[in-house]
Amino acid sequence: MEMKNISKSFPGVKALNNVNFQVKQGEIHALVGENGAGKSTLMKVLSAVHPYGTYEGDIIFEGEICTFKNINESEAKGIVIIHQELALIPELSIAENIFLGNEQEKRGVIDWKRTVTEAAGLLKKVGLQDSPRTLAKDIGVGKQQLVEIAKALSKKVKLLILDEPTAALNEDDSENLLQLLLEFKRQGIAAILISHKLNEVTRVADSITILRDGQTIETLTCEGGTVSEERMIKGMVGRELENRFPARTPQIGEVVFEVENWNVADPLHPGRKLIKDVNLQLRRGEIVGIAGLMGAGRTELAMSIFGKAYGKNISGTLKKNGKPLDINSVSAAIKEGIAYATEDRKTYGLILIDDIKRNISLASLDKISNRSIVDQRQEILEGESFRKKLNIRTPSLLQKTVNLSGGNQQKVVLSKWIFSEPEILILDEPTRGIDVGAKYEIYSVINQLAADGKAILMISSELPELLGMCDRIYALSNGTITGEVAREEATQETLMTYMTRTRG
Repeated sequence: MEMKNISKSFPGVKALNNVNFQVKQGEIHALVGENGAGKSTLMKVLSAVHPYGTYEGDIIFEGEICTFKNINESEAKGIVIIHQELALIPELSIAENIFLGNEQEKRGVIDWKRTVTEAAGLLKKVGLQDSPRTLAKDIGVGKQQLVEIAKALSKKVKLLILDEPTAALNEDDSENLLQLLLEFKRQGIAAILISHKLNEVTRVADSITILRDGQTIETLTCEGGTVSEERMIKGMVGRELENRFPARTPQIGEVVFEVENWNVADPLHPGRKLIKDVNLQLRRGEIVGIAGLMGAGRTELAMSIFGKAYGKNISGTLKKNGKPLDINSVSAAIKEGIAYATEDRKTYGLILIDDIKRNISLASLDKISNRSIVDQRQEILEGESFRKKLNIRTPSLLQKTVNLSGGNQQKVVLSKWIFSEPEILILDEPTRGIDVGAKYEIYSVINQLAADGKAILMISSELPELLGMCDRIYALSNGTITGEVAREEATQETLMTYMTRTRG
């Protein structure tokens, strides 16, 4: 496959500028770059999400110039894309999802026996043992990612495009998926891998193409593991990045927030406890981490603390400055100075169809309102202040948030909660799906918030991130705090030991 001189523009921005990109048969070709570099846009051009006529340049696949008008035409050629946001329908079975739009039919009627049999064979190929009749909502994110790959295999895939396939996966699921890619390679299937996890890229990629500001910077060959993460970072950001984490001298004060004997039940199965007798403390100016494997209860804990936004039969005590809090809603939590930046910014953190300034002001409209009417001039002034402070890359505050890169969307989420002037800030996977340059900028913002006296609770699946940012780290396993480690004593091995314990 070859893409020649591809250019693509959106209102106010040129996303791709004469990009050239080639993939060989049976090759794993990684595509890396900062958020906004044009990686996803290039793959949407290739897969006809952006159809022929909406871009300049040529796509040549198996020697033919392609003029795909829609995604069905690209899939018919064997080019299949799996997007970062999984596209399964929760209420349908695994088998139904695999063959959705590609139904196994006989004389115009779906052949269910063949559907289930074919699905079972595809699940075996991707190493998934669940029944094809299982509903998609009843399997975890890692398994859903494998169902998406099975779906791609059902379309006789020749070139598989994976956009951040391991962003939401734990280490075991990520490893399984990478091994699956290597197996596909042995079968002659080519793959394009978009990922910000550079250690994964160096492990499996045969070639690496770097994009920056919508242009091809270079393509590197990975013979003998010759391409280092540092080499990729230099190409991505245009300079050496000496430290992954900004320097910080902690100024830690008194205890400002306490969680005591906190219990939370599953909202669908109230008899099942998800969080069990959790106790933790946050001090002023302190960054405290929560480490845990997927399913440990990290997000459930955070959301239940934030105005009981998740869970049933919640019990326990929250204290601020030593005094018990009575918080039964999100608005009550915000009034008490608690903010929560969700791990799912696209669904829960932002209104994507609204503009940047409105997303920033959304949680604190009372601060810019006069007699219940929003002062739009003040809204723009506040938004502009955050745009400069957090370096949100956008031509205008009136741009729809959906058009921003992931890193810039995350900065808008942080702006929204900083504007609410919280004392306690809960950050759930604050750098998920974000490149190393944007990560550094967000780390700097977090450090500044701590320096300003905020108490920060930071949840992350990346242990190096917790070790690089946090003053203390709690380990969570099966809804229970199993350990607490100070920064100077913390290692990945120590944390993993606590994270895999069944009891504290």
